[in-house]
Amino acid sequence: MSIARTITLFVAAAIAEIGGAWLIWQGVREHRGIAWIGAGIAALAAYGFVATLQEDSNFGRVLAAYGGIFVAGSLAWAIALDGFKPDRWDYTGAAICLLGVAVIMFAPRS
Repeated sequence: MSIARTITLFVAAAIAEIGGAWLIWQGVREHRGIAWIGAGIAALAAYGFVATLQEDSNFGRVLAAYGGIFVAGSLAWAIALDGFKPDRWDYTGAAICLLGVAVIMFAPRS
């Protein structure tokens, strides 16, 4: 399994999923309209597709590991687009999640 490919696909999935949810949030909560909602739905569909491109054939493993990517990615998205200021516990929690991703995806298996 290529570590670079795995990470690239996880990042693409995070952008699609978090971006899609954010677009729907903007469309509904910020009253930006149906076009934003539609774009969010398309992005969420893209997330579902990108997740299938991982080399590991175990759905549960891929989605469990992606959960850690989602946590860290959500904080990064909030920093970049919403002006969120995480504290040390946010960073610590995200780091723990990313460590979990590494263990789940890259630990040697027999």
